[in-house]
Amino acid sequence: MENNQNNQKILRNRYVPTTEFYSQVIDSLQDYSIFTIDKEFIINSWSSGSTKIFGYTTEEVIGKPFDLIFTEEDFNKGIPKSEIETALKDGRATDNRWHIAKDKSLFYAYGLVFPLIDAYGEVFGYVKILRDLTDRKRSEDAIKKYVRELEDLNTHKESVLAILSHDLRSPLSGIIGTAKYLKENFHKMKPVAVQEMLDLLYKSSTDELEMLDYLVEWARIKYASDVFSPTKLKLTDYIDKVFASLNESALVNAVNLHHEIEEETSVFADRKMLISIIQNIVSNAIKHTEKGGKITVSAKSQDGKIIVRVKDNGIGMSEEIMQKLFTPQMKTLSQTRKNGKGAGIGLLLVKGFLEKNGGEIWVESIEGEGSSFYFTLLIEKEKHKVGDSDEIMFDESA
Repeated sequence: MENNQNNQKILRNRYVPTTEFYSQVIDSLQDYSIFTIDKEFIINSWSSGSTKIFGYTTEEVIGKPFDLIFTEEDFNKGIPKSEIETALKDGRATDNRWHIAKDKSLFYAYGLVFPLIDAYGEVFGYVKILRDLTDRKRSEDAIKKYVRELEDLNTHKESVLAILSHDLRSPLSGIIGTAKYLKENFHKMKPVAVQEMLDLLYKSSTDELEMLDYLVEWARIKYASDVFSPTKLKLTDYIDKVFASLNESALVNAVNLHHEIEEETSVFADRKMLISIIQNIVSNAIKHTEKGGKITVSAKSQDGKIIVRVKDNGIGMSEEIMQKLFTPQMKTLSQTRKNGKGAGIGLLLVKGFLEKNGGEIWVESIEGEGSSFYFTLLIEKEKHKVGDSDEIMFDESA
């Protein structure tokens, strides 16, 4: 009897947590965003940690759709719905991804979604828990980028050394041999033969200088990063400069240069690299366009980038050539130079400069009908890259 009374006394004195208590616990977790949504995916509770991380007050988000926190890219991919479906199927959904705050800034977060189930086993909503991992994401991305750059730098160094020893040394030996023969036999040679050898020396020397210039510019991509200075540039100004510099070459080949780019079109890029990119592609098009041909440069904006198209109605190229176009091997370089088609380093240079400026390049071509080179450049300075190819693996220990 006495024991029962003591037990009842203990029960009366035991603290039973209230809803307010749990709310206070949740609000004390300032490093976490914790909120709930109903079955229609509408936000119906919002912690103070959520306000700290997202910037929205409780009044601003209650009644708003769950989609509010996702980037446009993830929304279009159906990620919000996919998270809910996974939570229902597996009892929870986990991910690491970029989210968007009230001020449109991006942050990288570890996230969990759990279904809320009532006493009858029915789902009446969901709880979403997020932790900001942006600093960790940036640190890991920086490390990965550094490792990639070291690997790329080593490959780059080997490529430059191979070209110097193979594609510069061999032709220079030929130039020296020709010059030596001319020096020793000049007095007994016919003027016509002398002129032919001098013409050959001049052409060979200028080809080697062009190759050396390409290598210097190519090396600048990796070794002189301090001179990289991207800024907002008016694209038509640089198209006009390139057309002016290549006008004589175009006239000799009776090739018409034309652009259809609107005056207000601008890109975010390094000015010297932009000139080199356009000049190499247009110059290459002139070389492969027959007399009376036409080269047209156009541009359009898409997903925060400008896509530039350089179209010619020249000789075109095969699928095999296109596949090797931006990754030339030593054998390919040597052969193209022997055939008088250039070193192939120009497009490699273009690819490197575009990647440095956050762009890319590709080509479409039909033999006998012509080619179209496409490249992209940013319109504005890029803040953070969403959907990095080297995503952090989900980390529940965060």
